[in-house]
Amino acid sequence: MDVEGGGRPAVQLQSTTKRAASSPWGLQKATLLLAYQSFGVVYGDLCISPVYVYKNTFSGKLRLHEEDEEILGVLSLVFWSLTLIPLLKYIILVLGADDDGEGGTFALYSLMCRRSRMGLLNNINNACLSAYNQKEPLLSAVSGLRIKFPELHENYTVLFACFILVILFALQHYGTHRVGFLFAPILLAWLGCIGSIGIYNIFKWNPTVIRALSPYYIYNFFRKAGKDGWSSLGGIVLCITGAEAMFADLGHFSKLSLRLGFTIVVYPCLVLAYMGEAAYLSKHREDLQSSFYKALPDRVFWPVLIIATLATVVGSQAIISATFSIISQSRALGCFPRIKIVHTSSHVHGQIYIPEVNWVLMFLCLAVTVGFRDTEMIGNAYGLAVILVMFATTCLMFLVITIVWNRSVVLAALFTVGFGSMELMYLSACLAKVPHGGWLPLLLSLVTLLAMSTWHYGTKKKEEYELQNKVCLDRFLGLSSGIGLVRVPGVGFVYSSAANGVPPMFAHFVTNFPAFHRVLIFVSLQTLTVPKVSPDERFLVGRVGAPAHRLFRCVVRYGYKEGRRDHFNFENQLLMKVVEFLQRQDAAEAGDYSSGSRELSVIPAAPAHAQLVDADSAPPMASWSTSSCEIDAVGRRVRFEEPRGAGGSGGEEVKTLLEERESGVSYMIGHTCVQAHESSPAVKKFAVNVVYGFLRRNSRRPAVELGIPNTSLIEVGMTYKV
Repeated sequence: MDVEGGGRPAVQLQSTTKRAASSPWGLQKATLLLAYQSFGVVYGDLCISPVYVYKNTFSGKLRLHEEDEEILGVLSLVFWSLTLIPLLKYIILVLGADDDGEGGTFALYSLMCRRSRMGLLNNINNACLSAYNQKEPLLSAVSGLRIKFPELHENYTVLFACFILVILFALQHYGTHRVGFLFAPILLAWLGCIGSIGIYNIFKWNPTVIRALSPYYIYNFFRKAGKDGWSSLGGIVLCITGAEAMFADLGHFSKLSLRLGFTIVVYPCLVLAYMGEAAYLSKHREDLQSSFYKALPDRVFWPVLIIATLATVVGSQAIISATFSIISQSRALGCFPRIKIVHTSSHVHGQIYIPEVNWVLMFLCLAVTVGFRDTEMIGNAYGLAVILVMFATTCLMFLVITIVWNRSVVLAALFTVGFGSMELMYLSACLAKVPHGGWLPLLLSLVTLLAMSTWHYGTKKKEEYELQNKVCLDRFLGLSSGIGLVRVPGVGFVYSSAANGVPPMFAHFVTNFPAFHRVLIFVSLQTLTVPKVSPDERFLVGRVGAPAHRLFRCVVRYGYKEGRRDHFNFENQLLMKVVEFLQRQDAAEAGDYSSGSRELSVIPAAPAHAQLVDADSAPPMASWSTSSCEIDAVGRRVRFEEPRGAGGSGGEEVKTLLEERESGVSYMIGHTCVQAHESSPAVKKFAVNVVYGFLRRNSRRPAVELGIPNTSLIEVGMTYKV
């Protein structure tokens, strides 16, 4: 098949940084703006941790003695955990392993697969399950009410937490940029509070806690606490929850904006907060289970409680946004059922909203909050989910360092052993708490893994069937002539996953109904393992068979972070690429249009319609008439200027294409039923017939996913035996 590429979409999505990068000041301004927005989205989960870290750390057998070894040891562990994992690992190193501006474990895997031949792209990411992180800080924050009202029943605290959760998820449809601007002042106020109160507590209660910055106190802590100290790591790991979200949310912002926000504001405030609380605990051991709120001066208790409650909402936002991004990436590569994705920003493509995922997350959050109630059990589930994702990132980084960055295996081993050993220590402590709440993320991970693996398996089997049963062109044309094929007016788009040959669905249709349109275009949509595809490389157009058949094929390529938002514009772009292909082919035959580099684009001619013209100037082979044909579609009009004076057959084909476009356009898509073969094992029958069938019936229909209007839709039913 002869292939021609190129194209320019009607709407190009650009990040705020790229739009403002025309001058150094514009770039700096855009970076500072993104850094400000990041406070409302990225760091909330990490910054709310001081509310509950000490409480969960000392909730087991670990107890305080007359000396301060336990307090200083825990503070030293917290300090070095914050320094080594969020700061050194993620901010300095892992952020540099972005996949064309996109982050997260999924992006790391995609980057590694694209640079090597490893991987099946059936990645099932546990990061989406870290959404359960949001119940722990929320319940812990509102439980501060019981400090002032000890008689307040726990049911009221749970009810208040559930109310806040409902409000949080109800706000998601407004989009990340609006939520970020709304939440950023809250988190900045929270960081200012905990940082200043930390300084106050350090100087008032025990300035010597600064000694804990020495790693000697970690050694001393484990020497004296022994097994109880190891068990307490399940609580200390909560101080680094949210670090993975900084990487997963990278697509919403930029590396420089995240690095500025964390190193200049977040990291110093967190260190001061933990040091101040440790200083208070060293003098008030009896307040161990409520040390954060007891350490607040009475005059600022209520303002800080209100800000803490609001900050927990911000903390939840980081995980929600990351979950949306990961689910979108998984869906694009066939690892998740078809769901509705709403793009909430016309400037930053990564800012999306997924209604179904949003409400499922809300239901699960409410169920866990009401069912567990105990913040210690929620914290156990919380820490295990987080550390599993961090360890997966560390393992993938070994491959990225050696394969993508082309660094030595020694450097990759130092990274993996250094960070992996720390994370394995935390993981071992969290696994010991599986019976006490840690079973929840494991159970949900297993259910999600099975569902996504089954969807991916069923989808691959369906595609394999189509490839194995596609009909060659000669056989199809011979079959067509034998059954008295009729060509009806109009243009027909046949959607299929097959990039060559005639899809079995279309052959099945022609066999039972021997007619199709005078102009037929086979369309294959492909998702590549890159975040975005250049507009000039999106469309690949070629002819199928002889020119008299008027059969074309178009392969349309998208990145896993891109959506198909406007079907009407997509149709116009595709037709324009066919027109350009015919013009180039005719020019090549005539020998007078050898440059072949001109692009056609939709240029708005009036608010109600758009005009098809040459982006630069008319090619020498054709002039453009003043007459035009107008087509109305869904309340919108497009005027295609008709070429005249074109030499060769290309001009006639273009004229025929536009005339048939005026006659109408139809879209053909398969409505397939995938079933396991009768001889298949029982496990395969259950997976394909029951699980995969259930997921297909409850996912979005392909026609709805593609935005095809029902009035022009032809669905061909067919059963695939796989």
